[in-house]
Amino acid sequence: MVEMASGEAMATWLPIIWIGLLGTAVALYVVLDGFDLGIGILFPFSPEEDDRDVMMNSVAPFWDGNETWLILGGGGLFVAFPLAYGIIMSGFYLPIIVMLLALVFRGVAFEYRWVAKPSHSSWDIAFAGGSITAAFMQGVILGGLLHGLPVKDGHFDGGMLDWLQPFPLFVGFATVAGYALLGATWLVMRTTGEVAAQAREQARGLLFVVLAAMVIVSLWTPLSSDRIWERWFTLPNFIYLSPIPILTAICALTVWRGLVNGHDNAPFFSTVALFLLGFAGLAISTLPYLVPPTVTIWDAAAHPSSQLFMLIGTAAFLPLILGYTAFVYWTFRGKVKPGEGYH
Repeated sequence: MVEMASGEAMATWLPIIWIGLLGTAVALYVVLDGFDLGIGILFPFSPEEDDRDVMMNSVAPFWDGNETWLILGGGGLFVAFPLAYGIIMSGFYLPIIVMLLALVFRGVAFEYRWVAKPSHSSWDIAFAGGSITAAFMQGVILGGLLHGLPVKDGHFDGGMLDWLQPFPLFVGFATVAGYALLGATWLVMRTTGEVAAQAREQARGLLFVVLAAMVIVSLWTPLSSDRIWERWFTLPNFIYLSPIPILTAICALTVWRGLVNGHDNAPFFSTVALFLLGFAGLAISTLPYLVPPTVTIWDAAAHPSSQLFMLIGTAAFLPLILGYTAFVYWTFRGKVKPGEGYH
């Protein structure tokens, strides 16, 4: 009886622990890789080569390490929730492949741009195109998940192009704008002179675009799903969840005031908080479903012994990854000036 109770407890709590770890990995990826993808999105709007050099040097020590969290998120999904992994890969095979190829192409362009100087305009285009494409496809995948996937007998029951619908495509464009905002506020914090001044102006306009997109998504999802409507707009949930939109509005105001009043750090960290609150809102809308609207985290979970084995390994290595990441960001802190940089 004791062993049975222990097994039931593990089957209940291990998926919750794993979804927390995966959520953390995805949130860290969105924030950390988001701002360097944002640099690439803003690249075409900086005509001066010296300015583009400064932009790239501001993320050069970090960009490849930031993608560690994407690997952790994908690998964790495969290990802890193999059923969901199979469904999601089947439903979004094309967007995922395009996203990964864009990230690879972008990474190659990042390094080859410096080697190919002064004839590097094609690598500039590749860097910007890879960043925009990767960001857009990530938004499409997110929007498609929120929209829901048809599942039958534990398998994806739709077509290869089911993600080509208005809501996923809208979330794709919104993600591009959101990453651009992260990139602009990062440049405000990390650069000086003309680069920082231009980024400050860009961030002001992007903030309104991102806020408009958040409002549209916040209305679109409950209006298209009774489950999400009941989660947010029935009592007492409406009262309990009201701090999320209130804090979002406060963060948006803090971003704006920081940009207008000439602050360097506040806009970026407030934008990060804005993203995390949006992420929390999406989690509230979807959980406990990992593949809405039918597959919960317990339905998709691997055997408890497999989850426990991988959890032990993750607990050993995750602090090392976090420590190394913190060390790198601390080592390369401060402003990046023209003529200075990693390359």
